[in-house]
Amino acid sequence: MRPQLVIFARAPRLGAVKRRLARDIGDLAAWRFYTGVLRRMAERLGRDARWDCRLAVTGGPARWPGHVARIGQGRGDIGARMDRVMRTLPPGPVVIIGTDIPDIAPRHIAAAFAALGNHDAVFGPADDGGYWLVGLRRRPYRPSLLGPVRWSTEHALADTERLFGPRVRAARLETLTDVDDAKSLARWRAARRGRKDVYFS
Repeated sequence: MRPQLVIFARAPRLGAVKRRLARDIGDLAAWRFYTGVLRRMAERLGRDARWDCRLAVTGGPARWPGHVARIGQGRGDIGARMDRVMRTLPPGPVVIIGTDIPDIAPRHIAAAFAALGNHDAVFGPADDGGYWLVGLRRRPYRPSLLGPVRWSTEHALADTERLFGPRVRAARLETLTDVDDAKSLARWRAARRGRKDVYFS
């Protein structure tokens, strides 16, 4: 019944990651940002003894952080891929995050697993209407992520909560910035002004 953290990630290939951001700042800068976020997430979260961590990967062979176990995402939209992970991992609470939120820290993951102690589900809302984290306790039943959710829109969180319905007791964590384009990147950088930027190194 170990807590399990899953980081959804695309193979860090130049021109294949952060494409909306790349349209604004160029492929190389977007790739450097993405690989910086992925590397730091794997380091900060993948070595924490409080949970088991896996990378759920897509996009073909790549140089992945070697200390984190990998599983495939499989096919389908993001809902189908997350639902597959929730169905197939060993028993215990599962928390899924992506690589669009550079500020995710161990305290956020710990808070999510704590919330699952007395909730069926937990969400980390993003400031664009989506969410940066979804977690399920998976007992005594497992809500499905398959259904009419408008993924990658400002409706994703509301649609998922509606999909789960009133039977599912869901908690919310703090709202974080989803970096998808130059505007959100500027907003995120302004919020952390004065701190060393390690994401373009």
